[in-house]
Amino acid sequence: MKRNPRKLRWTKAFRKAAGKEMAIDSTFEFEKRRNVPVRYDRDLMQTTVKAMKRITEIRKRREMAFYKQRMAGKKDIERVHNNVLIEKNIHLVAEQPIRNKVETDKVKDVQKNMEIDS
Repeated sequence: MKRNPRKLRWTKAFRKAAGKEMAIDSTFEFEKRRNVPVRYDRDLMQTTVKAMKRITEIRKRREMAFYKQRMAGKKDIERVHNNVLIEKNIHLVAEQPIRNKVETDKVKDVQKNMEIDS
């Protein structure tokens, strides 16, 4: 069965199209296939291997920076989501001081909204 690779979530094409992976970077130019055969040269091979190691270091650093920039707002969103989850399921929280704090915060928010409306 034929499928569009950009619609299958596990493919590289999907990840790049969705902005989850780096799509444009100068380090990708080094991976391109060369169709011209090159005669073996020991010095050339040594410099090539050194360059490959250096390029992988650079790519790892850029990927980490890309990931950190992509996840920058995640903590705030997760904190809000966790607060909503606690408010919905406050009856499951065992500790009384936490319950009281959440309930007083809720009362303060309601009072603040009433003052704004008035």
